[in-house]
Order: sequence, then C-alpha cells, then structure tokens
Amino acid sequence: MTTEPNDSPLPASEPTPRNFRWQVRQPWLLGLMLACGILLGANPFRPSDQNPDLTARGYLKFKEILSYVDRDYVDSVNAEELSDYAISRMLERLDPHSVFIPAKQQQQASSFLQSDYDGIGVEFNLFRDTVTVVAPLSEGPAEQAGLQPGDRILAVNGQRVSGVHLTTEQMFGKLRGPRGTSVTLQITRRGLARPLNVQVTRNRISNASVDVAYMVDNQTGYIKVSRFASGTYDEFKSALGDLRRQGLTRLVLDLRGNPGGYLDRATKMADEFIGGTKKIVYTDGKGDQYDTQTFSRVAGEFEEGSLVVMVDEGSASAAEVLAGALQDHDRAVLVGRRTFGKGLVQQPIALNDGSELRLTIARYYTPSGRSIQKSYRGGLGEYEKDLQNRLRHGELFHADSIHFADSLKFRTAHGRTVYGGGGIMPDLFVPRDTSAYSAYYTRLQSNNLVREFALTYYQEHKDELEALRFEQFRETFKIGDAQLQQLAARAAQNGVPADAAGLRRSSPLLRTQLKALIARNAYGKPAYFQVLNQDDAEMQQALKAVQEPNNPVMLGLLEK
Repeated sequence: MTTEPNDSPLPASEPTPRNFRWQVRQPWLLGLMLACGILLGANPFRPSDQNPDLTARGYLKFKEILSYVDRDYVDSVNAEELSDYAISRMLERLDPHSVFIPAKQQQQASSFLQSDYDGIGVEFNLFRDTVTVVAPLSEGPAEQAGLQPGDRILAVNGQRVSGVHLTTEQMFGKLRGPRGTSVTLQITRRGLARPLNVQVTRNRISNASVDVAYMVDNQTGYIKVSRFASGTYDEFKSALGDLRRQGLTRLVLDLRGNPGGYLDRATKMADEFIGGTKKIVYTDGKGDQYDTQTFSRVAGEFEEGSLVVMVDEGSASAAEVLAGALQDHDRAVLVGRRTFGKGLVQQPIALNDGSELRLTIARYYTPSGRSIQKSYRGGLGEYEKDLQNRLRHGELFHADSIHFADSLKFRTAHGRTVYGGGGIMPDLFVPRDTSAYSAYYTRLQSNNLVREFALTYYQEHKDELEALRFEQFRETFKIGDAQLQQLAARAAQNGVPADAAGLRRSSPLLRTQLKALIARNAYGKPAYFQVLNQDDAEMQQALKAVQEPNNPVMLGLLEK
C-alpha cells in the first residue's frame, strides 16, 4: 500500500533512520534515506587540527587525479559523478552509517521524517499496471472530491498513467505538488459505463507516524509507532490522552519494524513513562563537543501502570534508545526478538552544492552504559547481511541461539542482567513464525493480488459489510475455502500458476490478511490492525504479560 511521500527538505540538524527489514532488499535510495539516526542540535562542523598535513596531502592527491581523469582520460567522464562515487566509497571505510547524499537526492532522502506533505491524500496500489485507489485519506482533498476505494486512475492532467509502466515514484510526482494547485484525474469506477473526470485541489496532508491507537479491552490500550518523525511525539501524546480518557490503565507499545528517526522525539516519549530525574540516554564522541546526557524531567502521562513494549529485528536507532531506557529502568517488559543494533549518531553537514554529508560523530549509550551498536568490523557487506545471518543461525526462532559475551553484561536499576553490543534483547522472546510462508504466497504478494482481491470483495459486498458493526464483523466474518479458491483462480488468470500445496500451507495467513484488508476498506485503519493482532503471536504474548499483574515474568523483573 502506498501513500504520496512528503517532499519537504530536512533541516540540517535533523536525523534520518534506516529501514532494516531483512526479508526484502530495498532500493538504494530508501536504504540511504533510512541510514542515519542523527543527534539533534549537533555543533557546527569544525575541521580537526590533529593531522593537518596528512589531510592537505590527501586533498591535493585527489584533486590532482580527478583533474588528470577529467582532462586526459580516453572517454568523456562526468567528474562530479566520479567525485560523488569516490566520497561514498571513502565513507564506507568508516562505518555503515556515515553517508554522502548528492544534491539531487537530498530532498527526497529527507522527506521520510516530515509529518506532512502537499498532495491529494490517497493510498494507492499498482494492480496490473493500473493505479487503483485503496483509500482516500480521511478528510483529505481526494475524499472531499469524491474518490472511492477501487477507483482506477487512467490519466492525470490528460496524461495517461494506465498501461504505460509507471513506477510508484513517477506516480508520486504526478499526484503531489504545491497546496492550492489542482490536478484532474480521469477514473473508471465500478458500475459506471464511462470514465469520470475528477478535479482535486492539493492541500497539506498529515503523514502520520502513529499508525493506530485503540483499546483492546476496557483497560488495555495499544499504540503502534512506525517511526520517529517530526510530529511523532505530538501524535503519541494525543493518542495516549485519548486512550486514557477511555479508561486505559495498561499499555502495549508496538515498536516492531520502527527504524528510528529523530532522537529527541524518542527521548520525550520515554519521559512520558519514566518518573523523576533519571538518565534516558547519553552520547560519547571525540572530545567533549559531542558528549550529551538526556534526563527525564516532566511529569509524564503514564509513569505508573503496566507497560509492555514490542520489538523485533526491524526496531532500530531511536526505537532502541526508547526500549533500552525503559528496560534499564525496569519500567517495561520487552516482548519480541533482539533489535537491530544501531548505536551511532550522525551529524548532518550541508555542503555548498546542496548535497549533504551525514557523519558519525558519537555513540549513544543506554542508562546502564550499554552500547547497542553491533560490530561492523567485517565491512559494509557483512554488516548488511547481519539479519540474514541471524535467520540462518536460527536466532529468529530460538532464544538459546543468541550468545552474548560476559564483557557485555550490564545491570538494570533493580539489578537485572542485560547485555550490550548488538541490539536490545527482550525480556520475553517470541520466535518468528514462518510456518505459513510459501513461494506461492510470495508470488501473490509481489503481484498485489491479495490486496486487489480484498478490494474487489469489499466492492461486491459493500452494502452487507457496512450493515454490520465492526464488532460483529470481527467475531463472525470468515474467509472460507471458496474465497481462497477464487483468489487462486484470479491469480492464475494473472500469470501466477496454481499451487495447491502452497495455497494450503499459506491459507491461515491469507485468511487473516484478507479479512484484515476487507476490514480496512469497510471500517478503517484501526479495524485492519485489530484483525491482524487477533492472530499475532507476539501481540498475544504482550497482552498476556500486560494483563496479568501476577505474571511470574512481571514479578521477576526485580529478581533476575
């Protein structure tokens, strides 16, 4: 599912994270965009005076060689591209998170952490080379103009976008633009014989980082935070306050897959849970100029009450700071799997041509003194394979496959043993469940066929679905064998051969996902997560921990 990205520039002192999902190798730009967790308020760049002669000789050598190549090489070359390449390769020798962003990519790389953007406000997918509206964002321009789930966009401002092999990024470029400008969409809609022209006036669109917040029962709340963007803390405060008014006394905070972001948003969130004046995080760099300490200082919204934090191998950087602080102060039970392990701080340095250097200037440490950064001695290639190695070694499935050196042992505020040097290890390990995955399931997903089937089903049964309250739908609606066979038949028509064994293996996963996607179309985003979480082993373990005050693990927090 795709929403228009935000294209606002990133201030020179703001951070970006890295997406660490092991299953799918992301495009280079996305990896670059998510590569840094940057310390806010870093000092202006000052060159070192430790090795001025060596620095000067290195600079002159590079300048001389580039001049020879540009002037005398047998073929024409782009000296700027060669320089950018050389800089990037040089930074790879330092650490995995010092990066150079060329000017033409800097704005796009910075957009991930902005909390709003100018556009029409629509979620879409590319189904069979056609842009299909999944949902207009609530109260956004697209919804106000009358766009509906299932509408297929044929043209934008008279320029055809269907059947011309557009990329998602190219479609973004056509839909977004300055607020107040208009865009005309030609669409086809189920039940209409002819295409329809819809004019949409762009406006500022909220780009939420708190994906969902809802009450699981009359006391337990659930909040999922997908990243730490500029508006994350305000979104979180609003969501937490709303749940408190609904009776929340215990909370499950979901940080799974959260790649990090603005460090100060994470520490402010930690302050909502940690009472008194206690250390949340500190950084240590070269000399004193990059050494900082952050303490809790405000009366938080939820300093008492059961708290469980869900983490996994996709939780990184600022997400690890938050989880580590709560664990070190024995404030929360952590559930899931070991986090990514990124504990380096980057300073953004704007260069004269509009490009940007994001240079590692410090390491951050949890209150107990843990460095979460995993080793990168094997080089960038080996570093990027770490999550694949965890999978191969069985770490995602068995807690006893994880080994920490005694030298990395630390103690929490109440004396529990925790470890540094490679992410945050949760208190309750939940193995990754891959039993329902198959090659057939992967092909269905890669062709967007599951989402398309769910959207079509919703359109065909819209009246009966909307006649049900969500609670009735959640308890009574089932995806039967007939629907799975229809999905398989449609997949076969679209080039995905039938695979009875693969369908049978993946049927539990497909039933849950189809139900959740149908709920998303009929009842909104919270319904989608509520359906998914019903069959989520990690969520069920988290609920068990947070809802049982006499749970031995909860009591054992002070005894380990």
